[in-house]
Amino acid sequence: MRADTPAATETLQLPHDRWRLPEILFWLLPVAAFFLFPEHLMVGSQVMITGLFAVSLDLILGYAGIVSLGHAAFFGIGAYSAGLLAAHGWGEPVSGLLVGAAIAGLAGFLAAFLVVRGQDLTRLMVTLGLGLMIFEVANKAASITGGIDGLSGVAMDKLFGYFEFDLYGKTAYVYSLLVLFLVVVLLRRLVNSPFGLSLVGIREGARRMPALGADVNKRLAIVFTIGASIAGLAGALLAQTTQFVGLDTLGFSRSAEVLIMLVLGGTGRLYGALVGAAVFMLAQDYIAGLNPVYWQFWLGLLLIVIVLFARGGILGGVQRLHTLLLARAGEAKR
Repeated sequence: MRADTPAATETLQLPHDRWRLPEILFWLLPVAAFFLFPEHLMVGSQVMITGLFAVSLDLILGYAGIVSLGHAAFFGIGAYSAGLLAAHGWGEPVSGLLVGAAIAGLAGFLAAFLVVRGQDLTRLMVTLGLGLMIFEVANKAASITGGIDGLSGVAMDKLFGYFEFDLYGKTAYVYSLLVLFLVVVLLRRLVNSPFGLSLVGIREGARRMPALGADVNKRLAIVFTIGASIAGLAGALLAQTTQFVGLDTLGFSRSAEVLIMLVLGGTGRLYGALVGAAVFMLAQDYIAGLNPVYWQFWLGLLLIVIVLFARGGILGGVQRLHTLLLARAGEAKR
């Protein structure tokens, strides 16, 4: 093999957290949408909150390989924590957001002792069981949570004492965007750190990692707690921006939907969760408007097409297309 061939000169590079042009353009899109679509700001804030929820699942599934069907439990815990706090007189948004994340993180820490000890099927059943149990607890505690009617009376103070949560959703949109951006920035550092690389190693071969000195269960418990905390953050953000908490925030359907969004966008990428959430929610809204009776059929067909023809989700398909175009461009230059 010649020394100057691509196969000979190619070197493996460790991940880094330097910003690339596509990422910068990605974050400019919601900024532009704020000015271009002022009548859809509430929908935009819901998309970003759901994207944040999907990112929390991507952290534990896409990077650590922990399969979960009860992730909505932590989302709902965060939502009810912030909602109850505001309903009982503490409507300061930022502190309520942090309280929701902290309580959900504590619940995730306690659940981690059960989750990380099993394998995929065990983890699936344990997370599903925990989600169903927490849902039923919230349903029975109607005097506290509002039960099936939901928690109302969530009154929020002005953000930083100046910005009121209006009916047009301007404050909610900007607030959601800032929280989402800060969380993604922190997670970019996390997944590209030695700890993040060890999670990928555990996902690919958990039995080999102890030979490298990695405590597998401890690392999985840590990342599960972080994922639960971020899910709670998203739930608290939903409660504050909508000023209402429904029992469906804890439901199995929400866990299933966020899993679909993650697979749709691409796991183990962070941005795949955001893209998947945006595509799923916007497609759902658009298709339901076109055909309110059979919209689930068309949405299901869309999911099947993407899974069949874009392995690795939307971003996986885009990446392979980009690689193919670069290879053809290289061949054309020869």
